[in-house]
Amino acid sequence: MRYLLTAVLAVFFHSATAALGYQAIVDPNGAAESGQEIYRSIGAALEAAPPSAEKPYVIFIRNGHYREKLTVDKPNITLLGEDRDKTVIRYDAYAGQKMPGSEETWGTFRSATLTVLAPDFRAENLTLENSFDFLANDARDRRATEKIRGTQAVALALDGEADRAAFRNVRLSGYQDTLYANRGRSYFLHSVIEGNVDFIFGAGTALFEHSDIVSRRRATKVSPSGYVTAPSTNIGNPYGLVFLNCRLLREPGVPVSSVPLGRPWHPTTTFADGRYADPDAIGASIFIETYMDDHISRDGWASMRGTSRDGSKSMMFEPEDTRFFEYRSRGPGAAVSARRRQLSEVKAARYTREKILDDWMPTFIDN
Repeated sequence: MRYLLTAVLAVFFHSATAALGYQAIVDPNGAAESGQEIYRSIGAALEAAPPSAEKPYVIFIRNGHYREKLTVDKPNITLLGEDRDKTVIRYDAYAGQKMPGSEETWGTFRSATLTVLAPDFRAENLTLENSFDFLANDARDRRATEKIRGTQAVALALDGEADRAAFRNVRLSGYQDTLYANRGRSYFLHSVIEGNVDFIFGAGTALFEHSDIVSRRRATKVSPSGYVTAPSTNIGNPYGLVFLNCRLLREPGVPVSSVPLGRPWHPTTTFADGRYADPDAIGASIFIETYMDDHISRDGWASMRGTSRDGSKSMMFEPEDTRFFEYRSRGPGAAVSARRRQLSEVKAARYTREKILDDWMPTFIDN
């Protein structure tokens, strides 16, 4: 009877997935089903996807833990998990690690578990994790020979031709540099992003709505214990990183008043007259109607060093010279001061989904 029920449920599930229009299913343990492509890995499903689909190509991923390092370089790809907390894609690359078969290291930007380089990507109901053991390394004595120096480890990178990338009910998990939103427009709804040092960073326009931004602990006592954002927004981009009706939460062990909302990142960039901190990277991080727990620093923001023309890290960039603002923050971490600048009601009204995303309306599976 139990065997019969399992068979009936399998047929029902196959019919349901076909009706929803999945183009592929990923299941490392699944048997082939008539009329439906089954792949053993996400990478295989991506490789089989059309190079230039004009409508969403939906890859349904059954529950499981997938150790894969993925790149999406085809437009209109959708990754749909079965359950956010049970469909987990993870990899453990970090900036200082040598790439397989090479003496070259990954570097920050190539360390991502998932890199999106093409437009109109979507992800729903899954976890993207960089599983590099940051805490074990953080606990080592700074003079220890085995201490890793390049600990940046990205879970999700949006770069290249990425634009109109939409995420709903996803969890992005890492420690240092979890989310690299560097190109185009991206939208995060009902999602969780967790990390500690500069864990949301980059030059792109990213809107976070009704999402939890979770600061994670350190293995040693250090102050500040982390930074929520490190935008490198070009001065020509009016928005940058925007948080609407979100919650800034913390893991147990994150000290009170230890996490600034952000610091200004001016990436070291090659110019005709040398290599130095990009002067046009006037970062933008805006928090509107957002709850803040007591781990948020009373000063709100922090400064950050950058590369000077002589190659030293002697340049200091201050938050007052960037576009760091709040509007109606609430909770024990909220405060109003000269350093924590507030938007006026008129200026806050400019931060709507339609304006931030430039009239792009993100769509999801059941829209």
